[in-house]
Amino acid sequence: MTDSTHTAPVVLPRIAITYCTQCKWLLRAAYFGQELLSTFGTTIGEIALIPATGGLFTVYLTHKPEGTTEIQEFLIWDRKAEGGFPETKILKQKIRNHISPEKKLGHSDTPSSKASNAGALVSDQNGDKAESASVLGAGSGDAGNDPLIAGAVATTSVGKPDSKTDDANGRECEDCT
Repeated sequence: MTDSTHTAPVVLPRIAITYCTQCKWLLRAAYFGQELLSTFGTTIGEIALIPATGGLFTVYLTHKPEGTTEIQEFLIWDRKAEGGFPETKILKQKIRNHISPEKKLGHSDTPSSKASNAGALVSDQNGDKAESASVLGAGSGDAGNDPLIAGAVATTSVGKPDSKTDDANGRECEDCT
C-alpha cells in the first residue's frame, strides 16, 4: 500500500492571520481577512486563519518580492508589539506596500484622523493652507516612529470574552485576566 497523502501547493502572496481563541478573536481575524480579499481580490493568493492561544494576534505576509528570486515572510502586525489591533486601512496600506505598491486604495489612502501630524493642514506665510508632508516608516516594528501607525492603533477592549477560559485544558489567557 502506498502513501496517498497530498500536499496542496501554497498560493502566493499568502496572508496568515493568527488569532487567540481564548480571547475570542476569530470574528476580528475573519473580518480583516474579508476586508483584504475585498480590496485586493485575486492579487492575494490565499488567506489563512490560524487559531492559537495566549493573546496572539499576528498578521504575516509570505510572498516573492518583485526583483528577487526567494520567497520571504514579513511580519505585518503583532498586537502585543504594536499595543493593539490595526485599523483596517493601516493593515491594507501595509499589505499594499509589499504586494502592489502602485495600487491606489481610494479613501483608505487618506491619513488617519487619529494620526498626529499625518496630513495636517498648515498655513504658509501668505495664510494659504497646504497639506504637510511627512515621511512614514515602512517597517512593521517602527510604530513609535510612524505617526500614522502610532496614532491609529486601536486599543479598545471591545469584544473581550466574559469567560476567560476557552482551550481544551481550561487555561486562562494571559491577556484576558
